[in-house]
Amino acid sequence: MTPRHLAGDDGTLATTVGEHLADNGWTMWPTAHATLLYLSPDGLTSAEWVKAGYPIEIGALPVAWQISARSHTHTAATEWSAYFTEGMPFEALIGFLDALQPNGPSEGSAGDETVLTALTRLGWERDIDYPDAASPPGLTATVSLESEPPLIRASDPRETRRGWQAWAEPAIGASYLWCACFSAGSPPDLVAAFATSLASPEPVPRRTLPRSAQGHLRIVHRT
Repeated sequence: MTPRHLAGDDGTLATTVGEHLADNGWTMWPTAHATLLYLSPDGLTSAEWVKAGYPIEIGALPVAWQISARSHTHTAATEWSAYFTEGMPFEALIGFLDALQPNGPSEGSAGDETVLTALTRLGWERDIDYPDAASPPGLTATVSLESEPPLIRASDPRETRRGWQAWAEPAIGASYLWCACFSAGSPPDLVAAFATSLASPEPVPRRTLPRSAQGHLRIVHRT
């Protein structure tokens, strides 16, 4: 199935991502708020399935996964956070999480331009009027550097800063298929890893197609 950014989550966003984390050494336990909390092997990053526990929405869609990171294990202060709603192609979220691994991109080694470069290399085009945004042909999705929405929890909430936001909108004015938000402190290399996986031309397997995107999807038969 292509394009990946419109393929949806196949109704398995919780299990597919959760199993991937467990396979990579993340520890999981259920919380008192009916969420599932995963902690990375180094103890610095948490990934929490929050859909069942918190009524948080982005673009009128419930947030499914919240990723948060801190700089030291002895502090609870969050350096950056990222939020992903239901409908998110799990390959893109897994690409982001894999970049957190020791052999992934080096945090802080590049600027925001890295994100846009990753997209344009895969055929996405920058917005002429707003060059800090890029979309695929057909304008069915956007990755854009925007002012942080009130939901995003930054390390210094007193400041108004910009962070990356992404969404899929199969038709102008239609409901969003999924949304993602990254706080201003999110390392650009990690966001670029998300963007690279999101824009990848490689087909993905799906059993269920998002109804709103069916006119844009192409079924690829493997030989």
